[in-house]
Amino acid sequence: MRKYGWKGFKDLILRNPVVVDQDPHLDSGDENAERGNWSNKRDYILSMIGYAVGLGNIWRFPYLAYKNGGGAFLIPYFTMLVVTGIPLFFLESAFGQFCSQGPINVWRAVPILQGVGIGMVMVTLIVSIYYNVIIAYSLYYMFASMQFPLPWSSCPNQTDTTCSDTPIVYCNMSGVLTANWTQQNNTCNSSDIITKAVQSPSEYYWDNVALQRSSDLGETGPVVWHLALCLLLSSILVAAALIRGIKSSGKVVYFTATFPYAVILILLIRGVTLEGAKDGIEFYIGSQSNLTKLTEAQVWKDAATQTFYSLSIGWGGLMTLASYNNFHNNVFKDSFVVTLTNAGTSVFAGFAIFSILGHMAHIYKIPVEEVVKEGFGLAFIAYPGALSKLPISPLWSILFFFMLLTVGLDSQFAGIEVLTTCLLDAFPKAFKSKRALLSITTCSVLYLLGLPCVTRAGIYWVTLIDQFVASWVLLFLVLLEIVGISYVYGGNRFIKDIEMMVGKKSFGFWLWWRACWFFISPCIILVILGWSVVTFAPPTYGNVEYPSWGLALGWCMVVFVLIWIPAVAVYKLIKANGNPWKRLKSLCSPSEGWHPYLDIHRGERYSKERCFRKKSEKNHPELCR
Repeated sequence: MRKYGWKGFKDLILRNPVVVDQDPHLDSGDENAERGNWSNKRDYILSMIGYAVGLGNIWRFPYLAYKNGGGAFLIPYFTMLVVTGIPLFFLESAFGQFCSQGPINVWRAVPILQGVGIGMVMVTLIVSIYYNVIIAYSLYYMFASMQFPLPWSSCPNQTDTTCSDTPIVYCNMSGVLTANWTQQNNTCNSSDIITKAVQSPSEYYWDNVALQRSSDLGETGPVVWHLALCLLLSSILVAAALIRGIKSSGKVVYFTATFPYAVILILLIRGVTLEGAKDGIEFYIGSQSNLTKLTEAQVWKDAATQTFYSLSIGWGGLMTLASYNNFHNNVFKDSFVVTLTNAGTSVFAGFAIFSILGHMAHIYKIPVEEVVKEGFGLAFIAYPGALSKLPISPLWSILFFFMLLTVGLDSQFAGIEVLTTCLLDAFPKAFKSKRALLSITTCSVLYLLGLPCVTRAGIYWVTLIDQFVASWVLLFLVLLEIVGISYVYGGNRFIKDIEMMVGKKSFGFWLWWRACWFFISPCIILVILGWSVVTFAPPTYGNVEYPSWGLALGWCMVVFVLIWIPAVAVYKLIKANGNPWKRLKSLCSPSEGWHPYLDIHRGERYSKERCFRKKSEKNHPELCR
């Protein structure tokens, strides 16, 4: 510097620039260049909202609210949201974000429970099969709505006595059943009146045209080709959205996660202007609310179950989506945003549903409770039937089923992402450069597995999977999850991990979360799990009962999900070193691979030097404590 002077030194540098080695991954803008991150915070929030806000928010919550006391049901619902929903949502999201791994590899924290993660993935795999079929139903109905009048607005054959807008009433006159006795100026004693239950036009269409439903599970019949083609289209849409993983799906959700709110708002505005809408809303959450229902334990169980399932806790999707966050993302704030949005959507959708069902009851001059159904019956029978009575009915029907399509696609995106993420985490070198092929292959396999669900017995398979797999099995997995994190790994240690991401918090701040994670949430889950197992009844579809071999297949699916928990634990105990106690102790302690993904985030607690020092100490065999 002194030799050349400042000007000479500057010229020297310009003539001989220093070449700095640059990581080629830095151009991607991702904090975690190897694994990738969300392009921005909005992608993550919308993906989480799309995943959490599923079909259950549309077709299950409104029915539960109506059944369990109307507005009174909001008290147990939001109570359960606070004591189980938000704490468990926060726990799973933080767990995945901390180590940037999917639902299998996160169990490096407690290796003996890695089978819990595999069980979650198996649940997602099986449920993704029938969820794809439900999307296919929505596609079919959306296309069928593109005609006037709607094909389910009236019975296809007026002489068919199994289909009618209203029940057929007969009079037993001298042993002869007469249908038109009122037109013959005859009177009929009340004891001689016989009401024959018939299918409404929308129910007839659902059973005989859309599903071409057989008599039972054993009568499989051929593939219903219009559903098979819609299933193929559904698989193509999902594969296209996930062609680049979260980079592409994160952009698709800008539409699929927001469009349903626009449709619900449009349907609500249209619904409240109809005659009878007030009656429907009164039954849903108005003056018909019954506070005495709060004394019934079943109401609280329904509230806890709905909160639990609607937030998609225990499926592995929350961990997967959170694993692509930046390490210092405020997962605490995100959990509140998503859970409260999910709960608000459920309540909001109920107004749109019941306002139009109230109008349908007004037209037929029957009580609202006689037109209300649950699940498939609400989405594909009751509500389409109500929409068919509106002016410009094809428009409202197309909007409604397009909304169901987008709601279903969002949840399916996350389900497929769980499967592909686990494969990428397990075999990063093999699949990292082939993400598009992996997504297409996964969707293709799910399409083939879904073909039995679009045969004439398909609806029985869908119901069987739903009743056996998406039920108390999830409660069991989540119970093991929260016990494993709070008691085996250590709730206080987990809190320190969270503080590495979001910053130091006061003792008072964590007091509520400790109470929920250590006591309140596990106890509630244990009670609901026990209740669900004790009161479990073999599933039926309407009045159709399942054969014994069908129920056996349902239990086989349960075993297929849960068998991984003891199998993995036994395998790891056999492979571990030392006496049985040392093996068990080592598998209940974090493995060497449990730490933040990037070195810069590991700090003193997870530094390589500290891990090596602990590994060499005989008195402290566990790693990275």
